[in-house]
Amino acid sequence: MKKNRDDVVMFVQAVSHHQKWRLNPDREFLDTLIDGLLEKHNQYGYFLCPCRESWNDREKDSDVICPCSYAQQDIKEFGHCFCGLYLSEKFLKSGKEVEGIDERRPLDLIP
Repeated sequence: MKKNRDDVVMFVQAVSHHQKWRLNPDREFLDTLIDGLLEKHNQYGYFLCPCRESWNDREKDSDVICPCSYAQQDIKEFGHCFCGLYLSEKFLKSGKEVEGIDERRPLDLIP
């Protein structure tokens, strides 16, 4: 079932609320990530991390369906997830910028 932009916004807001994370406050960057989630959902049928490639197979991609399996640890360690969509409260208050972090996804799982 196709999603629209409002569906994606509600999804990321629900995830951030449930996990007690914050959404990236950079509106332009956030909009880009929301557009990426929308595009990937409408292409593959699930909310694939907008920063990762897909196998086009839900089972093979299960570790990178948003929020990905690595988000919790990334946020704990770096203050934000791999793509920078979700931030910890502490990171948000620090005023730091989202920076690239190493990929935790094992190489054999990357298409």
